[in-house]
Formats: sequence, C-alpha cells, structure tokens
Amino acid sequence: MSLSMYSASVPVAIRILNNLSVILGKAAAHCETRKIDEAALLNSRIFPDMFPLTRQVQIACDMIKGGASRLAGVEIPRFEDTEASFAELQARIAKTVDYLSTFKPEQIDGSEGRDISIKMRDRVVESKGQQYLTEAVLPNFFFHVTTAYNLLRHGGVEIGKRDYLGT
Repeated sequence: MSLSMYSASVPVAIRILNNLSVILGKAAAHCETRKIDEAALLNSRIFPDMFPLTRQVQIACDMIKGGASRLAGVEIPRFEDTEASFAELQARIAKTVDYLSTFKPEQIDGSEGRDISIKMRDRVVESKGQQYLTEAVLPNFFFHVTTAYNLLRHGGVEIGKRDYLGT
C-alpha cells in the first residue's frame, strides 16, 4: 500500500503539534519554577532578523492548516495572531489540531495532482498537490516547530528529542 496524502500530512501534523504543546507546557513550568517572565522566552530569537518563538508557533499552525485546507479544496480559517503566553499558544495549537481533526482521508487523498495557487506579496506560486505538500508545507511546518523547540532548548528548558518526537 502506498502512503496517502492524508496519512503523510494530517496525522503527522497532529502528533507533532500535540508534542509541541507539551513542550510549551514544560517551558511555562520552567519559567514559573525559575521566576522567569514568560515574555523572555516567548520573544526569544537566535538572531535579530528571525521571528521570535511566538511567531514560530503561529506560522507552524498556519502552515499546516493552510496546507490541509488547500489540499482538500476548502477555505482556510483565519486565526488572529494575538497570543502572548504559553497558555494562549497551547490554545492555538489545540484549535489547529481540532481543525485538522475535521478532515477525512477522502478529502485529501487524491490531491496529488490538484492545482495549488498561492498569492504571495510579489508573485503567485503554482504547484501540484504532492509537490506543494512535500516541498512547501511539510518542510516549512517542521522548520518552524524545530525552531520553536531550539529556542526553548537554548533558553534552558529541559527538553530533548523524545519531547519533540513524543512517545
């Protein structure tokens, strides 16, 4: 049996998002235990020209909900980018997981050849569904989740590979 577009996207993303939520919970506990203002980690960056932790989580959520929506041919829900605490980021992740959980395999399977068109600021990017999933959605999703993990790890939160991958 071949790997389906649904199996390669939605269940994988739900698992990683749930793991990210647990990691954010550990970060909140880290801040509370050490009397660190959450904002210190939420606004952390490795280099000044990169997005802070909060934005990394927002983009990861947006990337996968947008990807699943486009592959299924449905409108992408808009989430406001107003999160200012670990609890609010966890709520955004939960809302994203809830949304992803509404998709049925038959909505996404068979979308390999679907025309995907994304309007950027200065151009329109065109691709087919499989290319979009494997070359844009998943790499960007994992990039932003991994960057969030790395920011927290760099900030002293005691997390490791098992936290990222889950059990």
